[in-house]
Amino acid sequence: MNEEDPYAARPWTKFYDPDVPTTIEYPEKNIYEILDDTANEFGSRTAIWFMKNKITYKKFKDITDRLATALVDLGVKKGDVVAIMLPNFPQFIFSFFGILKAGGIVTACSVLHTEHELAYQLNDSGAEIIIAWDSELEKIMNIKDRTRLRHIIITNVFDYTPMAPTSPPEITGTIQFLNLIKKIKPNPPKFETNAEEDVAILQYTGGTTGLPKGAMLTHYNIVTNCIQVTRWVQSAVERGKNTSLTTLPLFHIYGMTICMNSFIYNGTTIALHPDPRDQKGLFEVIKATHPAMFPGVPTMYMRLLERDDLEDYAKDLKSIKVCNTGAAPMPPEVLKEFEKRTGATVVEGYGMTETSPATHVNPLKGTRKIGSVGLALPDTDFRIVDLDDYTKILPQGEPGEIIIKGPQVMKGYWNKPEETANQLKGEWLLTGDIGRMDEEGYLFIVDRKKDMINISGFKVYPREVEDVLFEHESVENAAVIGIPDPEVAGNEKVKAYIVLKDGYRETDETKNEIKEFLRQNVAPYKIPKLIEFRKELPETLVGKVLRKDLKDIEARRRGEEV
Repeated sequence: MNEEDPYAARPWTKFYDPDVPTTIEYPEKNIYEILDDTANEFGSRTAIWFMKNKITYKKFKDITDRLATALVDLGVKKGDVVAIMLPNFPQFIFSFFGILKAGGIVTACSVLHTEHELAYQLNDSGAEIIIAWDSELEKIMNIKDRTRLRHIIITNVFDYTPMAPTSPPEITGTIQFLNLIKKIKPNPPKFETNAEEDVAILQYTGGTTGLPKGAMLTHYNIVTNCIQVTRWVQSAVERGKNTSLTTLPLFHIYGMTICMNSFIYNGTTIALHPDPRDQKGLFEVIKATHPAMFPGVPTMYMRLLERDDLEDYAKDLKSIKVCNTGAAPMPPEVLKEFEKRTGATVVEGYGMTETSPATHVNPLKGTRKIGSVGLALPDTDFRIVDLDDYTKILPQGEPGEIIIKGPQVMKGYWNKPEETANQLKGEWLLTGDIGRMDEEGYLFIVDRKKDMINISGFKVYPREVEDVLFEHESVENAAVIGIPDPEVAGNEKVKAYIVLKDGYRETDETKNEIKEFLRQNVAPYKIPKLIEFRKELPETLVGKVLRKDLKDIEARRRGEEV
């Protein structure tokens, strides 16, 4: 790092909302103490609303105490990894805290994992116990012999609903979650936690480059990020008095920290919705629970705007005070339209798995810059550095790689010292994202470093082109990538994949109209040489478009190995 650091004084803190502190004193505690503290303070308050069933914080704590006791009886020792493979059921939240109370480390597996992906994560993490949705049982049984799994605990969507079975039938080779909890008395173990060193969560990255890596997030990482986020929104969300919507998958770090842990820390009622793609069901949850916060992702807001019945729920949406969005770039036009239709305030933020995840958010009351992911959270530093030399800090306004330092930055990658050394430089995390800092310290994301397109030496950032495409009246969704130019070695061509709105035709005339629109808004070399219409784009469950999958499709078309 340069000897002269122009941002050492954190100039962005001047633009914080008045009630947001520039620095915070963080407790060193195990994450499960968040739950215990809240249960002691708000025991009779509803912690989880799920399919019309209400679970109090007192009951929530009791279930986790029982589960922790059962896991110890099954052989879990301090530092052992236990896997969770569940959608947004109350059982995910119970399992998370029960594992931590047993002294274990949580690794959350996506319910969309293939058998190969699941076996990889279980083997890499060393998990010997998995708590899973019974719908995933066949998948787990098919790979069990290729893993170290000793116990499979299964649960059903109805186990914590008004339709819950009294005693679900046992299935050979498994343990029923509900039966396990009911038959054991709560007696969780006592142990010491070194919050800054002890790993709480092995959160696997999406594996966009190489194999997925387990980010080691400590208790201190998660607790500090919960407190940072809570203090940021405290003017809109009162402790122990609000309901917040949780529809983002809890096995993703965004959902896990923002929609679960920070809500529990704040004594919030979690209105739990199991499928983020079920917009009708989401509207019904909002109607029943009147949430004040609605964390989401851009594609979620896009799809809600497309619904014909949006106006039918307009009155119910008025309860929402804050919609924070992350995980993928938020097209400005979508943000403006959603606010216009609902009356909510949408604040864009930024983070990544390796930062627990939140590092930046726009102010709630102060200047909210549309297109920016906002200001660094309290006690968080960031710099924009040269793409080839991370020690060279760039002036405000110039794009470069974002590097971050703060209490929420991971310990490293699980059993991957070389990858850890590549990503962590002392206390600084190299994000791999390209951004720029404006004159007031607001961060603007330009793109992913690895997605940058090279056109005869000119740099093209896909997000810039995508944002313009979203402004065209015919475009519902879009993604831009670079593909090899067969005529010039080492050169690339820009290709756009577009999903059209209903009523627009996939014709050459439409392509020409879109290209003409782009000519009016971007430099000539940024205009896609190729446009391909698609019915849908490959996405993660949280709505992030997978450019890697599009690149893989193009490679297969060229006859290359992927």
